[in-house]
Amino acid sequence: MSKRDYYEVLEVKRSATEQEIKSAYRRLAVKYHPDKNPGDKEAEEKFKEAAEAYSVLSDTEQRARYDRFGHAGVSSSAGASWGAQGFGGIEDILSDLFGFGDVFGGRTGTGGARRSAAQRGADLRYDLEITLEEAAQGQTAQLRIPRLEACETCNGTGAKPGTQPEACATCGGVGQVRYQQGFFSVARTCGACRGTGRVIKNPCGDCRGAGRVEREKQMEVKIPAGVETGSRLRLVGEGEGGTQGGPAGDLYVVIHVKEHERFERQGSNLYTSVPVTFAQAALGAEITVETLAGQQSLKIPAGTQTGTVFRLKGHGMPVLGGRGHGDLFVSVTLRTPTTLTREQRRLLEELARIEDRDLEDKGLLDKVRDIFG
Repeated sequence: MSKRDYYEVLEVKRSATEQEIKSAYRRLAVKYHPDKNPGDKEAEEKFKEAAEAYSVLSDTEQRARYDRFGHAGVSSSAGASWGAQGFGGIEDILSDLFGFGDVFGGRTGTGGARRSAAQRGADLRYDLEITLEEAAQGQTAQLRIPRLEACETCNGTGAKPGTQPEACATCGGVGQVRYQQGFFSVARTCGACRGTGRVIKNPCGDCRGAGRVEREKQMEVKIPAGVETGSRLRLVGEGEGGTQGGPAGDLYVVIHVKEHERFERQGSNLYTSVPVTFAQAALGAEITVETLAGQQSLKIPAGTQTGTVFRLKGHGMPVLGGRGHGDLFVSVTLRTPTTLTREQRRLLEELARIEDRDLEDKGLLDKVRDIFG
């Protein structure tokens, strides 16, 4: 009996992309899988046919030979693909769809590999909020971390002191049970031991067989100067305890720096604004600027315009993991008084008259220039 065209089998065009081929195979695998069609030989053959087509078309080199020479181009390698080469991707897909692996056997023999009961503990995250001043200076923070730790009574085994977990009789300590279904050899997680390969007949009274108990750990963590929002500090082994003697996970402290009422931060630089009077801007002055380290004097030259930015070098944030500091950029804004004394009003009115006269004189000079070119 001649084989059908592989593209026809998967119901895709010859120009189909790798993802389209994969999606087509997933759809057919669900439709014709023997678990959904028990005793249906036709469905079993179509499932096998789809797997063979996918094993060729999912391989770039084999697909190129097939496109050029047809079945003859892959006849020598199709069997190998069906038996071994192509099943890495096929098994990954079937594992996602149906929850089992090594569906065609041959990888680990009939018994499979023994699963280790010891498992690493989960990593934990702690969000720490600090002020901009604390971020600039660095600090030692006190943390209280709720976490699961290995039970001291049973040393994390989950078994009552004086006893030990026993190998699961259902799976023989492997953690998986295997059965034959048609041409499949299917492995599933053992329900008796939940995949650990061990059962506890006499559970520990303190942890009730879990091997871990919940406790709150108090610890200190050093926050380096220069951290910013999103910085992460990793504390190795300070996460949750592992099971069955497995190593503990890690603790990640994620930094959040509060917004400051005076300073805006961009990297290691800081930005702020200070108000000045008209007289200070016009005549020049020496003003005082607040920095994270205290007050700093700043000279404003005569004729300074509102919005002018001055730089105070080295008065920004420390460079995280480096040397030195960023800069502080100071923007000058003109402050207009809302109330005036009599003397202030008299002087400003006199200034206004002078400015008006200057503008009129300037206008007359411009007209004379226009006449005489």
